[in-house]
This record gives sequence, structure tokens and C-alpha cells, in this order.
Amino acid sequence: MSVVGFDVGFQSCYVAVARAGGIETVANEYSDRCTPSFVSFGPRNRSIGAAAKSQVVTNCKNTVQGFKRFHGRAFSDPYVQAAKSSLVFDLAQMPTGTTGIKVMYMEEEKVFSIEQVTAMLLTKLKETAEAALKKPVADCVISVPSFFTDAERRSVMDAAQIAGLNCLRLMNDTTAVALAYGIYKQDLPAPEEKPRTVVFVDVGHAGYQVSVCAFNKGKLKVRLFLHILSMVLVLNRHSMLIFKLIKITKALNKITKNCANIKIKTVSIKIKKEDIYAVEIMGGASRTPAIKDRISKFFGKELSTTLNADEAVARGCALQCAILSPAFKVREFSITEVVPYPIALKWTSAADEGVSDCEVFPKNHAAPFSKVLTFYRREPFSLEAYYNNPKELPYSDPTIGQFTIQKVVPQPSGESSKVKVKVRVNVHGVFSVSSASLVEVVKSAEGEEPMEMDTPVKEDEVKSSLLMAFLMVLSYPITSGDPLGTEQLTSTEDNKQEEKKNEQPPQAKKAKVKTKTVDLPIENSLNWQLAGEALNLFVENEGKMIMQDKLEKERNDAKNYVEEYVYEMRDKLHGVLENFVSEDRDSFSLKLEDTENWLYEEGEDQQKQVYIDKLVELKKLGEPIQNRYTEAEERPKALDELGRQIQQYTKVVEAYKAKDELYDHLDELEMMKVDKQMNEAMTWMNNKMNLQSKQSLSQDPVVKAQEIQAKTKELYSACNHIVTKPKPKVEPPKEETAAEQNGPVNGQEGSEAQTGNPEKGQAAPETTEAKLPEMDIN
Repeated sequence: MSVVGFDVGFQSCYVAVARAGGIETVANEYSDRCTPSFVSFGPRNRSIGAAAKSQVVTNCKNTVQGFKRFHGRAFSDPYVQAAKSSLVFDLAQMPTGTTGIKVMYMEEEKVFSIEQVTAMLLTKLKETAEAALKKPVADCVISVPSFFTDAERRSVMDAAQIAGLNCLRLMNDTTAVALAYGIYKQDLPAPEEKPRTVVFVDVGHAGYQVSVCAFNKGKLKVRLFLHILSMVLVLNRHSMLIFKLIKITKALNKITKNCANIKIKTVSIKIKKEDIYAVEIMGGASRTPAIKDRISKFFGKELSTTLNADEAVARGCALQCAILSPAFKVREFSITEVVPYPIALKWTSAADEGVSDCEVFPKNHAAPFSKVLTFYRREPFSLEAYYNNPKELPYSDPTIGQFTIQKVVPQPSGESSKVKVKVRVNVHGVFSVSSASLVEVVKSAEGEEPMEMDTPVKEDEVKSSLLMAFLMVLSYPITSGDPLGTEQLTSTEDNKQEEKKNEQPPQAKKAKVKTKTVDLPIENSLNWQLAGEALNLFVENEGKMIMQDKLEKERNDAKNYVEEYVYEMRDKLHGVLENFVSEDRDSFSLKLEDTENWLYEEGEDQQKQVYIDKLVELKKLGEPIQNRYTEAEERPKALDELGRQIQQYTKVVEAYKAKDELYDHLDELEMMKVDKQMNEAMTWMNNKMNLQSKQSLSQDPVVKAQEIQAKTKELYSACNHIVTKPKPKVEPPKEETAAEQNGPVNGQEGSEAQTGNPEKGQAAPETTEAKLPEMDIN
């Protein structure tokens, strides 16, 4: 199972993976750990990352960047319309009304959604991770800015699905940094002690985020997000001055001045500056001295830079993925996020037929979190979720979506049914109505004996009280004047009336009341959510584009092989291969020159097979020359090795004939065989060397190095086991001991007899038993 974290930034991306040695930020094919957030479209393929960034000048209209800010936004959004003037590429409206990017791809004008373009970038990051891990990647954790709304977060989730990734969690940038900071700390306060408060400031290329986190041992709790500032338009407008003004220095001074004048605003919080343990700063723009100075003055303390400013987010995401993965054992560390904006629900009230609303998740409420709301309805009804304070949003539309609770029917008695609705902010920070259920009242048959009816009624009272208490605990706290509270309050008064009835003497014939829960279907209509059919179409198109990129890469590789061979052989013909070329040198040189011209003319855009055939044609002329050179280099080495073995066996044969005692154990017939093999090999070698000496370097060799190596191996196999045969060992005669000749010596008879005969005194068993407890049984 893969464990990967992706930091998808506005300008650049980082990929971190978990391995046995820990968390590591991996490099791309350019040996760079930073992958630019660029996608370029060409007539035959796409370029992503560093390759796309290199086309910013040559293919500017079809090279897109900075598209992260358009997630989940309508084309009519004022933010999108204001950004159009500062973009080199064109924006267009998608059929659903969202923002798309118009480019020329495969010689056609295409409009890609923001989810599709982001999926292309994620596909590149996925390939980088797979190259590092040497296995497929599916599960991952992706970072998003803490100020992203529901629509923006769902857009990123859809992009991950298009890229074939299973996003286990969307993690806020500052929360990922806080995890990377706290999980390695050994000196954090105990859970029952006062937490350590650390402020994390992330100043990126286009966004500014601040969060306050409380740390205890094994626990991280995000207390709140202080402020959110988008610097995209500020930076883009002034960066355009570089191209418009003659004096570049003046433009740069204006950029610096605007960055230095960024004001840090905070909301009302109950935290004193002296309670802050440290202020950690990260992000690409955190290296700007003016920004660092303003932040340091605001908090009144020196900034801490213990984390890698660029890679901390990716490392935190990889840590979170490792925590969620069963393949890694990670130190227990709980994470509690907060809701960045207040979320409210709106519905049509059944009582006064007006519109009622209620804030279910206030700002900085803990997340993930679920709440159960109780409604009384006779028919299906809808809930509209929205952000309660639109002024705080970096987004024009506060609507989250509409959720319709279906198949709601009244009770058999005609009364309104109790409907329990569960709302949730999940681990991705996305709001949803996760479930709805109807509490149906079921009446049983009437009882016949009064005494037997008394006890069941009391049990029902207890169950009813427990159920009501459970619902009240799960429900959102009732506030005065709240329509939802009014409906719940009515339910409470009804229960009191039932309690008064239960206080009356039990009657003989009273029906028992039972309830059962029925799950209700929910129809979701989310704001700017991709439909299932559109999502499947995008997944299919991404697969086709990946295949097209692969085919184009293979075609380009085939072309590059031809070009590389032409340059290599042309240089070598007048270099190391000069003496190995026969009289057809000029024709081969002319062939190489013609091929080079062909590559830059009609061969510029040919099919893959055409380049393969052209390379085969060139190698028919070039490989014999290359082989002659290779043989001339390897043949002397092979001959030296064969000659060394012949000389070695010659010395052994001569020593054997001289009756050297080292070899007098060898068999005579076998040594004759060695002598014969040695002489044959020497004759063969001398013959081949004489013939080869008559050949010129431009002619094919008489004998090849491979043949000489085979002859050497044949000689070794035939002779080595004979000449290395070891001498047989001669055992020395055994000497009789004095005890064997004359019996016991010096009064040892008693002890030896006792040892030899265990029956006398049972000495041996006692010794064995005495040693048994010393054995390490475990």
C-alpha cells in the first residue's frame, strides 16, 4: 500500500513518501524535488511540470498556471472576471456554468475544466511518486488552503478521482505543517496539563494563512484560523509592470513596497502574546525580509524556522497518510480541525409556513463532527445549507447545497412523524447531510389483564425517557427564538403531557407503544458539483490523453535515437573508429549527413516505425565498424587470459614429469590428457594469432574475443579439476595410553569405576539433575 502526500501549490508542488527510514521528499525526472504547477498543451501531447514551464515563452497561450484559485468558481464570479485581465491564457465558460480553460490541443480548440487540468498535474505527481516507490500509487493525502470552501474542496476531490487517486483526506496546509512539527516532539505537555500554543504562518505565492494550534502529548488541536489574505491580484498586477515599464528596477521596488505594506489582521481571540510558545513561518514568500519583519513585530518574538519552508506541507500530508495506512506503525497522534466559516441550515417551517434557519456549525467549531437534528413532518422537505457570514468568504456565492429528505409520511394516526437528520463536517472539511431516519410508532394488540400491563408501561416510560435524553444530547443546543428550538420545544411539551397521563392509574386495557426506525433516502443538489456522468467522461478522457502522451513519448524517443546515432557515429568516424573504416567511409559519412538533413525537414514529424526503420538502415553500415573496434579492444585481453592458463598448466605438467612430490599423487593418464589439451590450445592460439596479424584493422577479425573466451573456458573445464586434485590424507598410527596397557593409575580406579558404572552411588543422574535447573527453558 502506497503512503504519499501531495502539496499542490499555486506555483509549485512537492511529493513526499513514507518509507522504512521515515518521510522523504522525492525528486522528479529532472532530479528536482520541486515540480512547477504548469500544464502546456501542444499539437500532439501535453507537457506537465518543468517541461511545461519551459514553454511559457514559446507556447504562452496554451501554457496554463495559477489555475488553483479557480476551483469551484462560476465563470460569472467577479473574482474570475477580475483575474481574466492578468492572464496570458484564455478562460471560458463550461456547459455547467463553471470556469474552464480554452487552449489548442491536438490541432483543435478545447475547453478543459479546472478539475481536468488539476488532474493532469496530479497525474504527473503520481508518476513521480511511483518512480520513487517502484510500485503503483493510489491512496494519498492532498493539501488545500485552509480558506477553501465546500465547492472548492469538492472540486479538488473530483480532480483526484479523475487522476485515479483515492484521496484519504484533504488536509489544510497549516494543519499538515502542525502535524510535521508536533509528531516528532518528545517534550510536549501531558494530556492533563496546559497545552503548548504554537502559531503557524504560511506565506505562499498567492495565499496567506495563519493558524493557532494547541499541542499535548499525542494530540493536536487547531484552535482557530486567524486571517486569510489572497495576494494573487496584487502580485499579478505589479508583475505585469515588469513588461510594461522600461525601468525594471522601479517595478521591482513597487512589488517590494506592496508586499511590505501587507497588514496582518486578527480576530478576537482569548490568547495572550505571552502564551504563544513559538511562531513557525513557512511558505515560498516567507523568505522576504519585509514580511518576516512585520510578522515578528506583531507577535513580539523571534520567528522560528525549524521546518523546511517548502517541503513541510508535503511531509505533513505523508505523515497523515501513514497514520491512516495499516502498512505503517506510527506514533498515536490525534488531530482536531476547525470549521473555517459558520455553516447554517434553512428550511420551510411546517408550523407557520415561513422560512426558518439555524446555525449548526459556528466558526472554529471542532471538525470532523456530527450533529443530529429532529424535525416533525408529514411530507418530504428540503434543507438548504449555506455559509452564515458571506462577508468573511473569499467566494461570491455562500450557498453550499440543497438536501431533500424523501419518503416522509405521517404517522398512522395522522400526526407528524419524527425525522432525525444527521449533518456532518467530514475529514475533508466538507459539509453533508449524511443520513436521515423516520421514527415510526407501532401499536401492539390491547392487553387483557391489568396487572400484566403495569410493568410493560413502566419499561416503555424508561425507554422513552432514555430515547429523548439521547436525542437531546445529540441535537443542536436549543436557543431562544430559534424556530428549530421551537419545534423541539413543542416535542418536549408533548412528552410532558404524556408523562402526566402516565402518572394516572393504569387502565386495564391500554395498547403498548413501540417505535421502529426507517432510513430515508436523501437527494443532494450541491453547488457546482460535477455530475456523475461528467466525472466518468473526464476519467475516460484523462486515460486517453495519458495514452496519447505515452505514444508521443515513444515516437519522440525513436526520433531521438536516430538523431543521437547520427551525431555519435559522425564524430567517431573521424575519431576512435577512423582506422576501422573500410574504403566506403565517404558513402557512410554522406548517408549520415543526408539523415541529419532529413530529420529537420520531411522527417520532422513522422510515425514511430519510420524512425525505427531509418535507425536499422544506418546500423547496417555502422555496426560492422563498431564491432571491429570492440573486437580490437577485447581480443588482446582474451588472448592474455588464455595464454595465462596455458602457462599455468604447462608448469604443472613439467613438475609432474620431474616427479615433484606436490603432484606425485596425480594419475598418469589424466596428466597425459592435460598435456594433450594444453598443446592443442596452444597450437590453436598461435594459429589464430598468426592469421590475425595479417589482417588490417579495417577488415573483419579472423577470431573474435567470444571464441577465445569459449576456448579458455573449455581448457579450464577439462584440466582444472585434475591439476587441483588434493593429496589423500595419511592418518598417523594410534598410540596406546598407559591406562589401557596397565589399568588404573595412581589410585584413580575408584573414581573412574564410579564414573564408568552409574549404578554405584547414582553419581551420574545426580549430576545431570543438578544441571537441569540451569537450562534456559524459555
